[in-house]
Formats: sequence, C-alpha cells, structure tokens
Amino acid sequence: MKRNLSTKSNNKHGSDCVHDNRISHEVDTVPAVDDGADKSQSDPIMNNGNEESLLMHYESLAKSGEVTRDPQQIEALTELDRLREECLPYWKELDEKNEDSNRKNSGDGIEDSWSMTSLFSLTPSWANPTTGDTMEKQQQPNPPKGIYLHGGVGCGKTYCMNLFFDSLPLTMGKQKVHFHKFMLGIHKQMHKAKMIKNLQGDEVIEYVIQSTLSEGKILCFDEFQVTDVADALILKRLFTGLINNGVVIVATSNRPPRDLYKGGLQRDLFLPFIDLLEETCVVVSMWGSETDYRLVQSSSSSDEKRKGAQQVYFVDGDDNPKGPAKDLFLELFRALTKDSLINSMVLDVQGREVFVPTASEEYSIARFSFYDLCGTAKGAADYLAISERFHTVFIEDVPKLQYHEVNLVRRWITLIDSLYECHVKLVIYAATNPEDMFQIDLENESCDEVFAFDRTRSRMEEMRSEGYLRKKWVGSQL
Repeated sequence: MKRNLSTKSNNKHGSDCVHDNRISHEVDTVPAVDDGADKSQSDPIMNNGNEESLLMHYESLAKSGEVTRDPQQIEALTELDRLREECLPYWKELDEKNEDSNRKNSGDGIEDSWSMTSLFSLTPSWANPTTGDTMEKQQQPNPPKGIYLHGGVGCGKTYCMNLFFDSLPLTMGKQKVHFHKFMLGIHKQMHKAKMIKNLQGDEVIEYVIQSTLSEGKILCFDEFQVTDVADALILKRLFTGLINNGVVIVATSNRPPRDLYKGGLQRDLFLPFIDLLEETCVVVSMWGSETDYRLVQSSSSSDEKRKGAQQVYFVDGDDNPKGPAKDLFLELFRALTKDSLINSMVLDVQGREVFVPTASEEYSIARFSFYDLCGTAKGAADYLAISERFHTVFIEDVPKLQYHEVNLVRRWITLIDSLYECHVKLVIYAATNPEDMFQIDLENESCDEVFAFDRTRSRMEEMRSEGYLRKKWVGSQL
C-alpha cells in the first residue's frame, strides 16, 4: 500500500505525518542529538545540505512506492528547497559575523553573559548595555524569507516541513516545536523573568527573545493557531524581536495568515502581527489537496486490523456479540491494570493541582470521565502533565458536542492534541463515533474551533489505527 506521509528516517514530526518510529512534538533542537541516535545515517539528504534537493529525495521516495506523489506537496517542497538553499549561505555568513563579534568583545574585555554553544546566540542589550544591540543588528545579514504552509488536515504540511528540518546540517541552530507548546514555554519564561530574574517592562520580553535565540535561529512551528488573547497580544512584540535578530520562520497551519485569531477579542491589536508574518514569509496554500492521507492509511487496513483498532473506541448502543459497550470498556481497563492498586491521585502542574480520579500508578494507566477533563477550566499544561504521566488514558461518557458548547469543544481539541503528541494510547466510551461527535457549521467562519475540530476528528480516527497503537509512548522522555 502506498503511503503519502511516511519515510524511513527517525525524525520527529507532527500531526500530518504518519511514521513507523517515535514522534515528539516537544521542542526538537539541534545541535542536541536525540536519544543518542546517529541522525546522519537516517536520511540521505540529512545534515550535509548538498547531496540532493528535497524534491529529488521526494521523487525517489515516490518511485520506490513509499509515498504517493502529490502536486501540493511538490509545490511546498519547491519553496522549501528555495529556503534551504538560502539558509546555508545565510548560516555561514552569520557564523563569520559572530566570530568577528566574539573577537571584538574578547579584545575589549567584555564578558558575554549569554555565551552559548549555539552558533546563533547573541548578547542581549539589557545584559551588556555597554555594547548595545543596535550595531549588532546592523551587522546581521538579511535573513531569507520564511515559509507559511497552510492547508487541510492530513495534506502533508508537517511532512514537508520535517523533510526541510531534517535536511539542514546538525551544526545549524534549528528548533522544531508544536506552536501551543512553544507559547506555553514563552509564558513560563516570562514568569521566570519576572519572579526569579526580577526583570521588568521591556526587559521581560527581551529575556524571552534571547532565551529563544539561544536554541537556534531556524524556527519551525507545527500547527500555528492563535485562540488565546494573551498569546495574541504578545506575538507582535515577540516575533518582531526574533525576526530583528535574524530568525527564519517556517510554519504549518490549518488557516491562512489573514484568518488567524478570526473573531478573537481585541483582534485589531493582533493585525500588525499578521502583516509582519506576511511580510517575512512566503505563504503557500496546500488546500488543493483533497486527501487526508492519515485516513487513507486507516481505511486501507485489512478487516482484521480494523477490528483490532476498533477495540479502543466503544460506542454506546453498538451491537456487539461480546456484550454492552460500557462493559467491554471497563473490562479492558481491568485487563490492562491487572488487579493492581487503583486509587485517585493528584498531579502538580506549575503549582496547581490536577485531580486524577482513577489510576494505576504501577502500570501508568488512568481513567477519567469526559467532564473530569473538559467540564472545568483546564489548559494545555494540565493535559500535557497527564500525557507525560500516563501511557494509556481511558475516557468515558464522551458526549455528542453542540456548536454552542465552545469551551468543551476547545478543551477537547487541546486534550486530543496533547495525548497525540505523546503517543498516549486512548480508549474511549462515547455516545457516537468521531465523525459525528461535533457537527461543524462551515458557514460560521468566526470560530477557530470549527477548523481545529477537523484535525481533532482525524486524529481520533488515527488513534484507533493499528499503526498508531504500535507507536512508542514518548511522554516519559519529556
């Protein structure tokens, strides 16, 4: 069977990409080598930058039958090849500039409080006011234009971005991260700057910018989406600072830039960020692809595999010779926890408590009701804490959601994203199948959840597949 979103490499990847190996949506930074693996041996174009173009590599995969040739992916890879070719000389020029700057600073006896192994680290102006950063910025070469890929669920946006990311040399400062995870880290850094570093005003955002720069200047975001007003209000200042310091942005999204944060509070204050994004990135639409390759993989499975995959999703009222769906759901929980001690527990999340009503600590399995997880105010940090603690999560009494229940819908989207990123095995007892869980009103374009739930539904389907269930849980490695 041909698969459009699979390669033989061991790279980390995002939601559009179906792999046979581990996945992480945590920050993937280089020069750190992942888990001791020799990445240079995993892909013929990885790390050398000269062997072949992304398109050449993609065409060879298509000829071998490992991917299905897709015109939208070819268009995206063409633009990514352009950026890759421009990034390599840009990196070399940056390296030379930084070496000159380091020699000058060393000669002046100036201490660089931000000395990092990263080739792209810079001394922040607030940490070393005698040098200032105006001259540094004037000496920096102009970065190449980044790329913003947007398109439907499963069209291969993340797959294309991962090919680009993995093809860049290990010596180049680069990082890859799911966007909501990135913003969660930004707010943590701001809290640290204020409460631990005792910084104030502009010093706070400058501290965050320099912390981000220290991880690398090629910044790849998966699933760029803005739904939180706190994120919306800081993005312009944050990204202006990053771009002024030479950061190159590559992003994937289900929405074009002009539709980001559509209908959000104080959106007029967010519009300058959209202008900045469009000015500094080439926008590539992948909406011409009508195929969700993740669902193709699932639906093309044999009947035997499909039956096995369906055993983790139980629908109320389904005719099953083995018994009522709820009984089968509970039987599976008992079988997996193997008579271990079952009790409640509390997870500490940044000083707050997340209550887990039913858990086997011995086997790292938890059980919740839908309203335990989504009925009260919870966010990405809470769901990531659960995903990092339990490799299997049972959720019962999942209802059919209504359009006006936007808070429940939003929390469910974030929950599924978090579980998916950590490869958590998800067992559900629900009122309906994923395709009928939330009826989308396509005429209401002011609600981001309308678009985001398409991805959630696709992920729920994939999480039932044998391919997903074979993946290794990565929450324990975070």
